[in-house]
Amino acid sequence: MLFKVFGKIVGIAGQAGSWQAFYPGSDGTRRPADFVIPIEVSEEGLAEYLADLFHEDAAPGRDTVFRL
Repeated sequence: MLFKVFGKIVGIAGQAGSWQAFYPGSDGTRRPADFVIPIEVSEEGLAEYLADLFHEDAAPGRDTVFRL
């Protein structure tokens, strides 16, 4: 799953209880993300969790988090 988080693309793989976050590269590579998603976050709650985690990155024109 890919999310646009205040203008930045974040990937999430796995399932509830075993999420793995990554930053996708333009060449198809993946770099491990520098944050952890708690096991209790459901798939439906990922966007909200990412918004809460990165709220300080919000700016005019980059004020939403959504699944791509």
